[in-house]
Amino acid sequence: MSKHYLTIEKVDKTFSKGGVSSRVLDNINLQVDRGEYISIIGHSGCGKSTVLNIVAGLLDASSGGVILDGKEVTTPGPDRAMVFQNHSLLPWLTVYENVALAVDKTFRGSKTAKERKEWALHNLALVSMSHALDKRPSEISGGMKQRVGIARALAMEPKVLLLDEPFGALDALTRAHLQDEVMRIQAELHNTVMMITHDVDEAVLLSDRIVMMTNGPSATIGEILTIDLPRPRDRIALADDPKYNHYRQEVLRFLYEKQRKVEPIDSRRKSSSKEQEKDAEACAAQA
Repeated sequence: MSKHYLTIEKVDKTFSKGGVSSRVLDNINLQVDRGEYISIIGHSGCGKSTVLNIVAGLLDASSGGVILDGKEVTTPGPDRAMVFQNHSLLPWLTVYENVALAVDKTFRGSKTAKERKEWALHNLALVSMSHALDKRPSEISGGMKQRVGIARALAMEPKVLLLDEPFGALDALTRAHLQDEVMRIQAELHNTVMMITHDVDEAVLLSDRIVMMTNGPSATIGEILTIDLPRPRDRIALADDPKYNHYRQEVLRFLYEKQRKVEPIDSRRKSSSKEQEKDAEACAAQA
């Protein structure tokens, strides 16, 4: 049995449609320790979300598998809570009711009604949303909706928190505030987090390790970069930190230089290569 908390072992994924098969992932291997913050980064179409969905149990691997805390992952479960870029809140429920629904489903057999209510309120307080308990999603901002989504996920007490570009749709200032909140919460809870991002600075700021994916099809893990920066991390102080900037350059080098060299020769795929180059340039612009 693996000594690691979460193990992704020899995972391949092939999608088939209309008699045509496309190999999306090829031999993905990753070991994650309890309490680690892992970011997965790569160009569009490299299978990042597919990896996350396999860990979540939303997709089956074509071969290989995922082991979490000694048990094989075969279906979705409350031990793996997902936060999407789109908050996915139920619009007819209030902020409190959206979180309480998840709490009731997860803990109906183990907590009393009073305990479940207190737990829902506790998790909303954790993300600074106690002031908006009776608001509906249409009445709060995008950043607040994401806070509620994170509270709902944390309230399930998952073994792994899965974040699929959770800050991608937010403006820069809201994004920075929510990143700081996630860092604070993780420092308090010591939870295990796996996040997909396109943002180089976000990956370096939040992560213990950054998993860099090669271009698809048949994408795999190209490099894994360990981020040896002390916590808590201050984004302002890190702006002039040589180690921080070295890590940024390492990720950019992988995304822009190393992956740009993998250029297909036929004209149809040359177009795809240009799109990947634009993605890398966008990463550089964000940095």
